[in-house]
Parts: sequence; C-alpha cells; structure tokens
Amino acid sequence: MDQNELAERLEFEKKKKEILRKVLTKEALERLGRVRIAHPEIAERAEAVIIEWYLSKKVKEINDSQLKNLLSKLVE
Repeated sequence: MDQNELAERLEFEKKKKEILRKVLTKEALERLGRVRIAHPEIAERAEAVIIEWYLSKKVKEINDSQLKNLLSKLVE
C-alpha cells in the first residue's frame, strides 16, 4: 500500500466514522462498537447499510432498537 492508498483509506475511515456518529444514537453507537469487537464482519456490513441509507436520505437517525433489528436481519 503506497502513501496515496493509505491517505485515501484513512480519509474514507474518517468520513465513515463521521456519518455513523451523526446517524446513530449514543446507545446504538456503543452497541455497534461491541458488535465490531465480537463480530467485525457483521459490524462492517451494518455500517455499509447504515451509510447507504444515510446517503440515500432514507434515515436521519437510528436508535438502539432499530440497530438491533438491522443486526438481526444481517445475522439470519
């Protein structure tokens, strides 16, 4: 990975975290953090869905119970 790729990756991660902090309530953000530790692949999929919803203006905020619902659908 060269300098440009690394810089792009870091910028992407920064933007992703900004969006997640905007959209998720405090409780939902904490839950996603715990899921990331136990099941990183599920957390990544959930983040992708949340960001897609946010960018397409389908959601403005996701609370803990909405996140639990999304996670349960991703695990099925």
